[in-house]
Amino acid sequence: MGVLNVSPESFHAGSVHAAAADLLSAALAMVEAGAVLIDVGARSTAPYLDTAITDEEERARLARAIEVLAPKLPVPISADTSRPGPARAALEAGARIINDVSGLRDPTLASLVAERGVGVILMASPAATAGGLAAAGGAAGVEGTRSSDQPVAVVSALLEAALERARAAGIPDERVVLDPGIGFFRNAAMAWDEWDARVLAGLDALGKIGRPLCVGVSRKSFIGAIIGRPGAEKRLAGSLAATAVAVWNGAALIRTHDVAETLDAVRVAERVRGASAAL
Repeated sequence: MGVLNVSPESFHAGSVHAAAADLLSAALAMVEAGAVLIDVGARSTAPYLDTAITDEEERARLARAIEVLAPKLPVPISADTSRPGPARAALEAGARIINDVSGLRDPTLASLVAERGVGVILMASPAATAGGLAAAGGAAGVEGTRSSDQPVAVVSALLEAALERARAAGIPDERVVLDPGIGFFRNAAMAWDEWDARVLAGLDALGKIGRPLCVGVSRKSFIGAIIGRPGAEKRLAGSLAATAVAVWNGAALIRTHDVAETLDAVRVAERVRGASAAL
């Protein structure tokens, strides 16, 4: 799942493509490298950055980007948004999936997904509000996790709740993929890099919920904390290591800024996992 952003606020500047020609070129290169899905974001959701923009600005950015890509790409496009207005504009422009970091906490968005019959990726994110992520200070807060030392149990409960919201809205299970929210749990009782490491180690337990898992580790700050590299541009090797772990532990979809390199890591991890199962 190749990641493209049209939001200058995004934490990884290398993922931002504001010009239409540049955006299309980057998307086609990702498809050529092996991406089966292109994810477009118009508003940064990094919980440690102050990146608030208006609903209208996100809607306009997202619609413009997808209007450029949809007629040209041979793979589906997902829109990375938790707001109904931008989501509707994205679907009208040609998106076929909504990637919602709020886990369908907005019933209007849930109804839209059900009405349009599209796919949805639901992330574990207790700090999300109906209008999207809370302001920077509140977005990092994690309800019910400050005293928890069981990250996998917390994430599992959040994902099950998101799946129940989808079912209540009339969205069939087969159109739902779940995301454990790597990088979003920063104010829990333990350091965020330890939290994320434990969730990656416990993906097999999350898989028991019964839906495919989408895992996004690409260039995230927990990798920087582990390897001592604060800049996102220096985290490729760490991202590939985390990707291999995620695939080994059952991830079905990998969200990445670096498609070609990530696909290499995925293939090796899959081959070794398959060989292990045959022992």
